[in-house]
Amino acid sequence: MACHSCNQAKGNGDIRDFLSGQPDLLSRLLRQAKSPLKDAAAVNSTRWALFNALKATGLPVTTGTGGQTKFNRIRLNLPKAHWIDAACVGQVESLEVLASKPLLILAKGHGTRQMCGTDKYGFPTRHRSRRQIHKGFQAGDIVTATVTAGKKIGSYVGRVLCRASGSFDITTASVRVAGISHKYCQPIHRKDGYTYA
Repeated sequence: MACHSCNQAKGNGDIRDFLSGQPDLLSRLLRQAKSPLKDAAAVNSTRWALFNALKATGLPVTTGTGGQTKFNRIRLNLPKAHWIDAACVGQVESLEVLASKPLLILAKGHGTRQMCGTDKYGFPTRHRSRRQIHKGFQAGDIVTATVTAGKKIGSYVGRVLCRASGSFDITTASVRVAGISHKYCQPIHRKDGYTYA
């Protein structure tokens, strides 16, 4: 009901004493505190409905308290993350985490149908070609490029941005490298509407 600094200033004191000089704010907060917690009620009812549905499948279902989950996580010396907490629910003797970082997947879609970019006044400034595939590649493909000549010598792995000229940009995990020829590129993964990290 309060920001961090106000909550720290109030401490363990009564809210009526802390907001004695602001009666309108005090009445609004007290009204809000007495209102039923609709979101919590919805989560609790959904939780039990989900539990009963899973139990009806006949598969083993384990439940536990938040304190027990935290105890298991700390005892096994694991970092705090939702997916690790899910593995620490219930009676857990040992746990082997094979991946320290799960794969991050973002839905990016397959582009737009807009054929003409406009400026802030709505006048056309740039046009897109109808073709999406250039030199066998399209924007969103993940490629590896081993450049052997020129200013950008090195190996790059990342998402490609294609141009009809054959001069591609490759966005790696840390940097975007412009002007890589299509001749150096080898496909690793074709565009499927998602990005992976």
